Amino acid sequence: MKVLRVAFAFVGIIVGAGFATGQEVMQYFVAFGIDGIWGAVLSAVIMSVLAMIILQLGSYFRAAEHGEVFRRVSHPIFSRVLDIGVVITLFATGFVMFAGAGANMNQQWGTPLWVGAVIMVAITIAAGFLDVDRVTTVIGSITPFIVVFIVLASIYTLAFTDPTPVAERADAIASVQTTLPHWTVAAVNYVGFNLMVAVSMAIVIGGNMFHPNVAGIGGFLGGLIYSALLLISAITLYYTVGTVATDAVPMLTVINRLHPWLGQVMAVVIFGMIFNTALGMFYALARRLTASRPERFHVVYVATVVLGFILSFVGFQNLIGWVYPVLGYIGLLLIVVMLVAWARGRGRINEESRRRDRIADAVAAGDTTAARVEIEDSNLSVAQVKEAIDGE
Repeated sequence: MKVLRVAFAFVGIIVGAGFATGQEVMQYFVAFGIDGIWGAVLSAVIMSVLAMIILQLGSYFRAAEHGEVFRRVSHPIFSRVLDIGVVITLFATGFVMFAGAGANMNQQWGTPLWVGAVIMVAITIAAGFLDVDRVTTVIGSITPFIVVFIVLASIYTLAFTDPTPVAERADAIASVQTTLPHWTVAAVNYVGFNLMVAVSMAIVIGGNMFHPNVAGIGGFLGGLIYSALLLISAITLYYTVGTVATDAVPMLTVINRLHPWLGQVMAVVIFGMIFNTALGMFYALARRLTASRPERFHVVYVATVVLGFILSFVGFQNLIGWVYPVLGYIGLLLIVVMLVAWARGRGRINEESRRRDRIADAVAAGDTTAARVEIEDSNLSVAQVKEAIDGE
């Protein structure tokens, strides 16, 4: 159960406005035609492995925020660069979500762009007053709905609707604007960007897990679920590119082709996924900014959300086209740092995982002596172990 909760929470962090709407997939993969599909495969493999590593490292250090992990696994200069990069990513992605909420409601119901953004700001502020466990649950609970919708809609579209004719497909693909130079660059950049988006909240979620092996399995499963969604979405939008190429929310267009009522429901589900990412981004951002003064969390949280709302009026498609790739290039450093840290510390992480299993078993059996012996060898303090065991 914990593995599934972690997996769906991880997917929920990443599947926000860009992915759920299809706009992200269009600019990163469909814009490169069939080569873009291979790019999606490459991204899927890298994403699954890195999701496991990040969640496991978060659990191993019992980290409360991403800066703690960066400082322990990398050179101080790299740690500082990554920390600043993640803070910028959290904020930038958060206000892109507000723009996405406005675009979603505008395309489906014709409301002014600011209406969807204002509603999203209000519920994001309200949800920010929940604790980490409840935030994880909220993020994960909405994820299955988008999974079901994307899978069913994609299968139906591919099996029962006519794809864009080959003669028209090239022209339609050419009309999809992207700022990325090549499908291989897009594939790696996509992983880098998504890890920059996910790493802060993923480390918080992993840090809330006592068992690194459970956190790692949950992360890997979450990476696989996300990878499957990515491939299904990329293939579906590639075959329907003639219909959706110029839409702000192409996946919503695909659903509306099936049935107008399904489009209404899909618009609500997409809005929920946008909320997932907005909540995850601003929650993790405020946790990082108030790491030394946690009592100021709610003030900082509300202030950053309001500032993000103001900046969201640049426009959804423009924000994805320019902000996401820049953040993706910063994310390449994150990929290297996390891979090297995990490879160098894999033995210690596995040993600590087994040790924590023994600690939990000893505590459950009431054997305080055995538990104390194991805790002395753990990388965690007695207080951290006690807090984790009490939490479980």
